[in-house]
Amino acid sequence: MTVSLHWFRKGLRLHDNRPLLRAIEGASKVYPVFVIDPHFANPDYVGPIRYNFLLETLSDLDKSLRQCGSRLYVLQGKPQEQLKQKIKDWGIERLTFEFDTEPYAKQRDADITKMAGEMGVEVEVLDGHTLHHPEAYLKKCKGADKIPLAYGAFRKLFSKLGKVASPEDAPTSIPPGDELDSDQYPVPTLAAMGYPAIEAPQKVLFPGGETAALERMKHHLKRKSWIAKFEKPKTQPNSLEPSTTGLSPYLKFGCLSVRTFYHGLAEVYASQPGHAQPPVSLHGQLLFREFFHLCGYAVPHFDQMKGNRICRQIDWDQDKRLVEAWENAETGYPWIDACMTQLKTEGWLHHLARHAVACFLTRGDLYQSWEAGARIFDKHLVDADWHINNANWMWLSCSSFFYQYFRVYSPISFGRKTDPSGDYIRKHLPQFKKFPAKYIYEPWKAPKSVQQQAGCIIGKDYPKPIVEHSSASNDNKDRIKACYDAHKAGKPIPSGKRA
Repeated sequence: MTVSLHWFRKGLRLHDNRPLLRAIEGASKVYPVFVIDPHFANPDYVGPIRYNFLLETLSDLDKSLRQCGSRLYVLQGKPQEQLKQKIKDWGIERLTFEFDTEPYAKQRDADITKMAGEMGVEVEVLDGHTLHHPEAYLKKCKGADKIPLAYGAFRKLFSKLGKVASPEDAPTSIPPGDELDSDQYPVPTLAAMGYPAIEAPQKVLFPGGETAALERMKHHLKRKSWIAKFEKPKTQPNSLEPSTTGLSPYLKFGCLSVRTFYHGLAEVYASQPGHAQPPVSLHGQLLFREFFHLCGYAVPHFDQMKGNRICRQIDWDQDKRLVEAWENAETGYPWIDACMTQLKTEGWLHHLARHAVACFLTRGDLYQSWEAGARIFDKHLVDADWHINNANWMWLSCSSFFYQYFRVYSPISFGRKTDPSGDYIRKHLPQFKKFPAKYIYEPWKAPKSVQQQAGCIIGKDYPKPIVEHSSASNDNKDRIKACYDAHKAGKPIPSGKRA
């Protein structure tokens, strides 16, 4: 009989958790562990809503483990140090964890695998965060440098890997370790981690944990007609409540198995002839997730422009003032600022709202690097996924995947198209509560008397536009074209802002 330690990182669930099942197999004791790593536990880099989701998830996981006769042992500190000590203290003979593809995780896991091996511990690493193992894709396309960089080509590669494995059932019993009743390993509070309490206008839109994930998935899967007809581009970016599934935070943290969701969708599709197809269907969205995870795994320096072989080199400006105005919802464009307010207060944005604000920061208006935007999204989004976040920012800045730089989201007309009355703006920017719909997307055009009557004076109660959209957009198109032309000619990109 073996003494096992299962190390939770992502994959914060019991259902379809192969490494956890391997830890249980033939074990006399199993220690389910989560290590609060100071690399992530930092309010400067991870916002309170995202961290609150993690802590709620850990509490839910602990509750589920206790129902199986076990518990969650929460440690704090560098994983290398904490796991080494517990391997000694608990006499661990087998260490299991889920395969991770992020650069930090790859190095961390390599270090811990080496350390555990030197201590005579059997280490088993099994996949579970993607539909297929990333290495299976690399093997099929014969190398990381040969992965497809277009969605259509990726779908062909995906089809060559065969059927997605069926999800595993959750364990019903787990051999308990020692210290079951010890108070040494609690899930910490938000305050204990150095975060302020979440108070209005902030709100928890998505409660953390596997329990909430499965409930939300089952709720949507019962809506068979909605699932079958779902086409993501047709959902509303400025609806007052999410118009999509809202499952992305649960997939990001692994509270919900992507294989479980994939097969649940397949069952619905089988009963609904003429259902939507990729890329716009929900299956299509999971394939986008898979595509971006593969790209992030295979491409070095995926989170930056320099040294990133798939990223166009562009002469982005560096203006901290503009980036801060964008992050703090002070651009003077109510649609953009309402989106950024929702990001900070709810930790979530509809994908088209993300598109609009990303375009505005980069090629559309402010001409700031996508890397700055990606870091801010990573801090505030409850569903911030390293691979998807960086891929989307490259896409939306026309740095990779998508190159039609002349197609720009208008910070005025795009939001107005689906919300002409401006209800979304009024929800997130209360200073516009009494502003007439006629002017709410361009409040600087309202006569002074209208501004006074609405109780919102532009330049006093709300900022004037930080740039003039039309001229800024045209200038930026010229600059990106020059960078594209230089790339095509094999020449260095232009440097610096041109008059």
